[in-house]
Amino acid sequence: MNADELWRRSGLNGYHECWAFGGAPDKLAKLVIRGIKTATCSAYALYESGKEKMPEVGDYSVILDSKDNAVCIIETTRVYVCPFNEVTADHAYKEGEGDRSIEYWRDAHEEFFTDELKDSDQEFSEDMKLVCEEFRLVYIA
Repeated sequence: MNADELWRRSGLNGYHECWAFGGAPDKLAKLVIRGIKTATCSAYALYESGKEKMPEVGDYSVILDSKDNAVCIIETTRVYVCPFNEVTADHAYKEGEGDRSIEYWRDAHEEFFTDELKDSDQEFSEDMKLVCEEFRLVYIA
């Protein structure tokens, strides 16, 4: 099902975006549907360019899989900016990946951000700013 159709079926109103999680979109979307993944993060630098809208509390997002199929809708419940090296164990746990530890989160996200930032001629650093986002699942396809 495409994103527009899922949005219509949900009966929700308001602003919404459509996007897939980076790295492993299918795996991460399944974690959301199972109620394990309730947070995510992105590089603040990607918002500084103005090409992407900074997430806000109350925003809805249609989550896509790797084939752009809409799988669910989430609502943003919290947004904050902090340096990579200050992300908490609580946030790492809410991201739901691996063993959910801060150590796993740091290793996986350092690799992810190193690769992701290459496209924008930027480099990973321990003190780079991240946009941390918490959300709740509101609709499943």
